[in-house]
Amino acid sequence: MKEILQVQGLTKTFRLSARQQRLERTGEKVRRAVDNLRFSACEGEIFGLLGPNGAGKTTTLRMLSTLIRPDSGDALVDGASVVRQPEQVRSRIGFLTSELKLEECFTPDYLFDFFSDLHGVDRERREKRKEELFVRFGIDRYAQVKAASLSTGMKQKVSLVVSIVHDPDIIIFDEPTNGLDVLTAKVVTDFLQQLRDQGKTIIVSTHIFSLIEKLCDRVGVIINGRMVLCDALDRVTAGESLEDRFFEIYRETVGDGV
Repeated sequence: MKEILQVQGLTKTFRLSARQQRLERTGEKVRRAVDNLRFSACEGEIFGLLGPNGAGKTTTLRMLSTLIRPDSGDALVDGASVVRQPEQVRSRIGFLTSELKLEECFTPDYLFDFFSDLHGVDRERREKRKEELFVRFGIDRYAQVKAASLSTGMKQKVSLVVSIVHDPDIIIFDEPTNGLDVLTAKVVTDFLQQLRDQGKTIIVSTHIFSLIEKLCDRVGVIINGRMVLCDALDRVTAGESLEDRFFEIYRETVGDGV
């Protein structure tokens, strides 16, 4: 399969404020959130980035999505560099994060049109895609309802839909089912599998083992900003549950503090 994403030594550090140092009881002034990260993802696969909170997953996805710039290293997204060609990268990807907040005074219909205009989607294509996605996710009944009045699950579905208005071939989801009820979570996971079947590349980050086991073809385990294992899911688990295997890897990496 064709490699559609190549991550080449991404590194990112952040300065800790005096307040953060006090809260975390550390004398460190700088924290390396992502440390020389390397992996690849192929066309038509779902790649899972698995790790505990604070492992560097979200920072990695924000660099891949060009929201923040790496200190060093690079990533090629369908041949475009996140460092040198961020505009080209943005045109090729869809990025959904729990940090995406919908403006509460706007309706799903307005938001879809707004994001379509940002991506240069023409009117005919926009209307066809809006109908398809709104019906698919049950948004059509709420198209003219302001976001402030939508349920948490419906807001998440609207966020997902507006992040892919331009039908990107590479889709990056940070904790795609976080905070969702079981019914909405199933709608989202079924959709991700459908996108993979269409030949799209899906990158998901999560700390939920069952989500990785259900969705992913390959998985990268990230701990303290480093990729400690990256392989096909069945080779990573080696006949064990992913949860058991993860904690074995975690103890081997950081010791017996689990």
